[in-house]
Amino acid sequence: MCGTRHVIEVTDLCFSYGEREVLHNVSFLLPAQSFVVVVGPNGGGKSTLLRLLLGSLKPRYGTVKVFGENPAAARHRIGFVPQTVTYDPDFPLTVTEAVALGRGGARLFGGITQSDRKAADDALQLVGLDGLGGRLFSELSGGQRQRAIIAQALCTDPELLLLDEPTANVDSQTERSLYRLFEQLSKRKTVVLVSHNLSIVAAHATHLLCVNRTIDLHCMAEDAETHLKPLADGTLAFVQNKHPEHLEELMRIGAATPHRGETSPIPPSKQEYL
Repeated sequence: MCGTRHVIEVTDLCFSYGEREVLHNVSFLLPAQSFVVVVGPNGGGKSTLLRLLLGSLKPRYGTVKVFGENPAAARHRIGFVPQTVTYDPDFPLTVTEAVALGRGGARLFGGITQSDRKAADDALQLVGLDGLGGRLFSELSGGQRQRAIIAQALCTDPELLLLDEPTANVDSQTERSLYRLFEQLSKRKTVVLVSHNLSIVAAHATHLLCVNRTIDLHCMAEDAETHLKPLADGTLAFVQNKHPEHLEELMRIGAATPHRGETSPIPPSKQEYL
């Protein structure tokens, strides 16, 4: 595996929503300063995995360690960009105030501290929104709002950045510029990003995490069998690595393996990978 120091350590992880199991006997390591793209089908467990790494969900079985400790204890070292963000368009919140909320101690209505403002301005500059701090958050375009939400996650200068489809609602030009930003950030942070756009894997990712109840981790620099299979028009379609047989085998083996302390297997999922 690429890298030496592991920021994330997941061991024998199982997680369920009630009786519906989403992740089963998952184990993997992620090194520092890597750009990890998480792919898989809807309902396969991608967003759930991010929330387990964040500490907002707890495993049913197994362990999750971030920087060697419980994710909740490491929360101050993690930045998170959720899939969707709701806001009140009538609330008079400036862009700087919205970004400074990422620091936790920021106060609204201009009451943020100088250090909060400086951190917010630096983060806005990083995502290409410098000069817009005084505007109302509700006045930004969809792409600008998404950049501001990313700036909010960067406001505390986190060591680990978790992003759940951060470019789902932006245009292609903004998407490309954001991926370049994430790649630059991965030179000094660990970036874990959920995406359906596999073209970024070849261009930017150091690791590919295939999630569909089980997990298959590929290091793009070392796994010679991992490549992207192109469509006729040349766009990147899906990951090819003994596909789909190797993923089906992973699911068959994983589903036949009981949870820690259990003796009976969980019925295998019938969900296709991509």
